[in-house]
Formats: sequence, structure tokens, C-alpha cells
Amino acid sequence: MIRRPLLTMALTLCAGAALSDEVGKVGVDWLGNDIIVESIADPKVQGVTCHIAYFSRGVIDRLQQGNWFEDPSNSSIDCAQTGPITIGDIDRSDDGEEVFRQSRSIILKSIAVTRIFDEKHQTLIYLAHGREVSKGSAKTSLSTVSLFQTK
Repeated sequence: MIRRPLLTMALTLCAGAALSDEVGKVGVDWLGNDIIVESIADPKVQGVTCHIAYFSRGVIDRLQQGNWFEDPSNSSIDCAQTGPITIGDIDRSDDGEEVFRQSRSIILKSIAVTRIFDEKHQTLIYLAHGREVSKGSAKTSLSTVSLFQTK
């Protein structure tokens, strides 16, 4: 497992939350900025893996911007069935359940993945979104996994 010290320093605040593995890193400019792609296995739903992509600022960009301790909380997510699906003891409320959280600043900002179960349509919904202490973020990404073949 490859770990990025600043980005993966925080981890999950809920018990049993998923850990991520870096599976890709794409350089986007000469300043050292990258897009990181990580895989996240849902800890309570066997057979579902999500991939999340997010922006990681390089040292030169941090020097130019003057903001050393923060990365953008923008992200993109896609989830898929990667084996037989077995649903464990998941939160079935409308609020869903946080599956993953990763810090984007020292204390105030993070990227989170929340799982919501749409029981009527037998679908798991994975929502990637920013969390900030002082203000919310409208930046979201959504992925669904159908359970139509699940026992």
C-alpha cells in the first residue's frame, strides 16, 4: 500500500471505515500537481469497490498560493461490483453511513464517501463530497451499484 503523508493522515472517524490504496497518479502540470486515484473497498458490503480521484497540490503550487496545509476537496467517484455482493450490518436510514473520510487540510476540511441504501430500487448509492467545519460544499460526485442479482 502506498500512503501519502499529508493526504492520508486522517483517516476515518467511524468504526470499521474503509482504508484506501493508491492505484494511480497522473501528473497534470510542471508545478507538481497530480490527480490521485485510490481504491476503497466498502467495509460492510463485500464485493463492492469504489475508486475515487482527487487533486493533490505540489510543493511549487503550495509556495505560489501561500496555503501550505490544504488541498481542494473536489473529487470524483465510481463504484462497481468486484465480486459476489454480501451486505453486512449497514445503516439503512436516509442519512446513510460514512464509508471513508480523508483529510484535505490540517483539521477543517476532508473528502468523505457516504453510502445510502435505496431499498425500493435495490441500489447502493455512493456519494463523494467535501466536508468543512465552517461551510458546506456543493461539489459532489455520485455512483450507484445495483443489487438486482444479490441474494
